[in-house]
Amino acid sequence: MKLLCTAAVLCAATTISFAAGLPASGLSGNYMEARTADVYTGPCFANGEVEINGKEAVFGWKINHGAWDGVSLAGLGVVGVVRSKHTLGDIHRPINPAIAVLIVDSRATGEQRSALVAFAKSQVPDLLTNIVEVKSAPIELTIENGNIHGGAARLTAGSLAEVSTRGMTEADHICGNEDIYYPPLTKLEHAMPAYALANSYRGDGLDDTWSVPFRRSSFVGTFQVAAPGAATE
Repeated sequence: MKLLCTAAVLCAATTISFAAGLPASGLSGNYMEARTADVYTGPCFANGEVEINGKEAVFGWKINHGAWDGVSLAGLGVVGVVRSKHTLGDIHRPINPAIAVLIVDSRATGEQRSALVAFAKSQVPDLLTNIVEVKSAPIELTIENGNIHGGAARLTAGSLAEVSTRGMTEADHICGNEDIYYPPLTKLEHAMPAYALANSYRGDGLDDTWSVPFRRSSFVGTFQVAAPGAATE
């Protein structure tokens, strides 16, 4: 299987980077998301899906280092699951009401649980304005060989939610005009589009569950964000 990013120049062309100017303090770690519409696609496919698909998403952070409001969150994770009125990322629908379920790591203490909720809400405030339920589950996020450019990764929140990905291949170029049509739902240090082998939510709270695998609908990335009140340049 030939990966889409076999050459450094091609990887650079399909990687989103926001590294410049990020503070050294705060939180850092890995991120994944998957939606129910393609994010790496051509305009013809995207136009055919808008207002039909892409209203649901699973996204999550695994914190490797750092603290939030003075509370250490190293080794913990938090996952958001959302269902919106319109296709997520549609620039023609800047107001997009959504409901969300937030899943915090079951290994967190009460103080860490509150900090995880506050951190997640700060990263995607529009999507996490209306949280209908906060659940608890063991959260794992693993990236094969620690390299996001390979695209192989897995995010799980117990039995509630799962995202599993592989790298893009030449076979994923269907129309030959693919690009990152929708950016990630949150600001990241780096992000790679990936092919979703699994994208599911099996919990309650959203009046909907889904399993939408085998789509060009994911991102794998890294994040680094300032802690509240930290000075930025």
